[in-house]
Amino acid sequence: MDIGRAVRRIFPETFQDTLLLFAFGFMKVPLISFVRPRILEINDDTLRMMIPLRRRTKNHLGSMYFGSLMIGADVAAAYYAVKLIWKRREKVDFVFKSSTGNFLKRPMGDVVFSCTQGQIIRDLVERAISTGERVDALLNVTATVPSISPEVVAEMTMVLSLKKRKK
Repeated sequence: MDIGRAVRRIFPETFQDTLLLFAFGFMKVPLISFVRPRILEINDDTLRMMIPLRRRTKNHLGSMYFGSLMIGADVAAAYYAVKLIWKRREKVDFVFKSSTGNFLKRPMGDVVFSCTQGQIIRDLVERAISTGERVDALLNVTATVPSISPEVVAEMTMVLSLKKRKK
């Protein structure tokens, strides 16, 4: 039996996504692995992931550090595209062209990042692969601390840019 097939059958999809994210972070962007993100939910429209509030993600006030919040927004906006690209076995480069953040409250617990624009990301990946040109999309990410309150603690907007590699 193929080990990959056995892993997919035994472990839930969110656990597999968390492992894939950790491996990507370890190999390509070590700061992602450093903050230990965990995928909570991924479906056709929504990606929810969490970064725990720990010593390595805290600032001097005991809330989540600005850099950790931006890593969470980065992952919430890009992981869905990475997964789609990986499933298609295509060579597509991705980068963020710009980002803005509104930090509304201090996140004093584990932060959940949500991006509900799965259809936009799927269309973006499809356009990048079919045209071979650089394509961009504006993505919104919200951050909450469910253990304290359902209120949004931060809102981030990022422009994800994709381009298929030339052979």
